[in-house]
Amino acid sequence: MGTTRRAVMGSIAALAVMGVLVAVMVPLRSHVSIATTALVLVVPVVTGVVVGGFAAGVVGVVTGFLVYDLVFIPPYYTLSVGATENWVALGVYAAVMVLVASLVARLDAARAEAGQREQGIQRLFELTDLLIEDRPLPEVLELIVSTVHDAFGLRSVALVLPVGSKLDVVASAGEPISDAELRRVAPAPGVPTSLGAAGDGSRHDRAQTVALTATGRPVGLLRIRGAALSPHEQELLRTFTNHMALTLERAQLREQALRTELLEEVDRLQRALVGAVSHDLRTPLATIKMSASTMRNPDVEVAPEQRAELLELIDSQADRLDRLVTNLLDLSRVQAGALELRNQPIAVVDLVTEARRGLGHVMDDAEVTLRIPADLPLVDVDHLLIGQVLANLLDNAVRHAPRGTAVTVSAGRHEDGLVHVVVEDKGPGIPRAERANVFLTFTRGGASGGTGVGLAIARAFVAAHGQDIWVEDAPGGGARFIFTLPVAPVAAVVP
Repeated sequence: MGTTRRAVMGSIAALAVMGVLVAVMVPLRSHVSIATTALVLVVPVVTGVVVGGFAAGVVGVVTGFLVYDLVFIPPYYTLSVGATENWVALGVYAAVMVLVASLVARLDAARAEAGQREQGIQRLFELTDLLIEDRPLPEVLELIVSTVHDAFGLRSVALVLPVGSKLDVVASAGEPISDAELRRVAPAPGVPTSLGAAGDGSRHDRAQTVALTATGRPVGLLRIRGAALSPHEQELLRTFTNHMALTLERAQLREQALRTELLEEVDRLQRALVGAVSHDLRTPLATIKMSASTMRNPDVEVAPEQRAELLELIDSQADRLDRLVTNLLDLSRVQAGALELRNQPIAVVDLVTEARRGLGHVMDDAEVTLRIPADLPLVDVDHLLIGQVLANLLDNAVRHAPRGTAVTVSAGRHEDGLVHVVVEDKGPGIPRAERANVFLTFTRGGASGGTGVGLAIARAFVAAHGQDIWVEDAPGGGARFIFTLPVAPVAAVVP
């Protein structure tokens, strides 16, 4: 409540208590000493001070003085005091009551100020806890304005930050800031603006612009409107703005770091893609071009067996190009989040057969050993996606396996209730330090490694099914890729 209203309420409380005490003590005044009466009349004064402050306490002192003289000092109901000791009693009462009112008022003010400071410290701790959390910049902006608006009971709060080449409101709470006020806060470049209190002269409608500065440089402006703030609230607001400026600067630096990291990743992917395309597209294209030019050259005599060999070379390199383009398209689907699973029960051996068929001539000279139990349950997967996973793993194994060695595909149900599929080769293997990166996009492995897309796609397709894929050392040397698949429900199994 306001100061005037509080004083009125305190005065009323003092008069009410005074009336009750007088009504109780008048029948007993002949049996109560004047000193005891003075002590009892302290109560209305203290009540008035506690409820309404020092002004209400003064009202209680004046009223108590008159009541003391008129009602309790003979002759009654006259201003005449009579004996000299009665004058002394009145004087002592008045002096002591004024002193008591002053002390109680100071204690009450100190208690109120301590309560405000405690509340302010509590708000500051709460704000600090909120602001030290690692939050995105838009959330930090909304948190700043809402916290100031609620903490100080303001009509409106607006946060003004540089946006491009001008200042603009990026977050607000309460009443929106008008265009005219925004022009005063954020004028055209080169036009000075003032920071401090302004308004229309009303104590309840003061506008103030507070600068947010961190590490000695301005990071923004805070425009607030509402009742005039007390000196303690002004000090608390400055502390708030210091915390907010640091938090805002940290959030901005975090956004810049994320953008920088994203740009670096995009640049890495672009350079990796250029390297992959330059090698893995140009090599088969050069082979196809050379073979076709040889057969078309009228000056070159090509024997039938040589022509068949060249045609087979063209066909295999075209298949290689087709697999590369398919992988790149699949990668774009993964990155766009456009994967849509169409699960159905299927046998693992059928998935391996489809994968080998999809690889075409790559598997002509490859020796693949299957170790899949006949009683292995069906798996519930999208067979096109998992077939691509197996195709990529087989293609990777065949390229790395030494000539004359077999690639082994095995599967079995494990204690976790899942089917584990294993693709194993006898190649050089993958060092333990590189296994964390082998499934990353455009990570090329070994001298014969392709684009680095195949394993990234394999991980994405397996993860889309909620499963895992990893690599470990094969017994006797080589790489062993393992991924899990969910078992099809019994009701879905087709006889």
